[in-house]
Amino acid sequence: MTFEDARAQFPVLERVAYLQAGSVGPVSRATLDAMIADEERSLAEGRGSAARFERILQLREEVRADLAALVGVEPDQVSLTASTTDGCNIVLAGLDLGPDDEVVTTTDEHFGLLGPLHASRARVVVVAADAEAIAAAVTPHTRLVAISHVLWTTGQVLPVHQIRERIGLPILVDGAQSVGTIPVDARGLDFYTISGQKWLCGPEGTGALVVANPDGLRVGRPSYLSQQRYEPDGAFEPRAGAARFDPNLTPNAALVGLRVALSQQPEWRFERARMAAELCRRLLRELGEDVIVPDERATLVSWRAPVEESADVVARLAAAGVVVRDLPGRGLVRASVGWWTSDDDLDRLAAAL
Repeated sequence: MTFEDARAQFPVLERVAYLQAGSVGPVSRATLDAMIADEERSLAEGRGSAARFERILQLREEVRADLAALVGVEPDQVSLTASTTDGCNIVLAGLDLGPDDEVVTTTDEHFGLLGPLHASRARVVVVAADAEAIAAAVTPHTRLVAISHVLWTTGQVLPVHQIRERIGLPILVDGAQSVGTIPVDARGLDFYTISGQKWLCGPEGTGALVVANPDGLRVGRPSYLSQQRYEPDGAFEPRAGAARFDPNLTPNAALVGLRVALSQQPEWRFERARMAAELCRRLLRELGEDVIVPDERATLVSWRAPVEESADVVARLAAAGVVVRDLPGRGLVRASVGWWTSDDDLDRLAAAL
């Protein structure tokens, strides 16, 4: 598939320079068509037949296998969730942390991770987003290190495998900004969350959680999907594998759409996105913008703006047909550069600035 053919799948790109996949990616025609077709089938045939439920369960296993292959793990290590936040909550609920336990995280985490950490009742230790600082913060009370693979603030890539090997403790990796932007191998990591609606361009309300050892994590948030049999008092026998952590029955049309979106990811996506992100950084620097350029970086591109002006920058760019976002309170404006981003998109950004 050529770049032009791949890009043509997304109607929004005909209108605007869409640089916001770090929040929600563009939706392709084929993804929407598949979702509509599934809903129309429900409209015509009804939603309560045994045959439909069998199709739903089969599709769930197919999507589970697709996502497992995407990050190099086995299907029985994947739980289907609605978001990365879902995955973080599942892990923290199952670890049974208390006030005497510590969790190490960084200054650059999203509330989708920080909120579950706070709710866990453990003491949350916040350090700089640096491998040395993270390792140095580990004490005998540390039960978990919880960090992003790619920081949502700057696009910095943290060496999560190296950190896991060094600390010798469980690690929860927020993969919201990594899966779909850089090659990901989740093997050797205890917990890894995946977002479906961001860089994978799937429907909203889709995602996954990788659990390396499902038997080693308690089901702290059971759903009907968690059990293969249960007693009148609610005691239950968990399903095999990470499917026991599935928190809900994802709308079938969303899973149909996600499967189509996954099938449309071109083989050359990572290199194309990397090159486009580097071009974006160069153009911004030539304009005199204060661009953050981490040594190890993905395809989020952030530049500094006065805190009180960042929202105005976003609004001005939107008026020019360029979709980016600011990070409130951080004095940053962020462009999410994907494999679908063209040179013209980036020229449009530069001209609008």
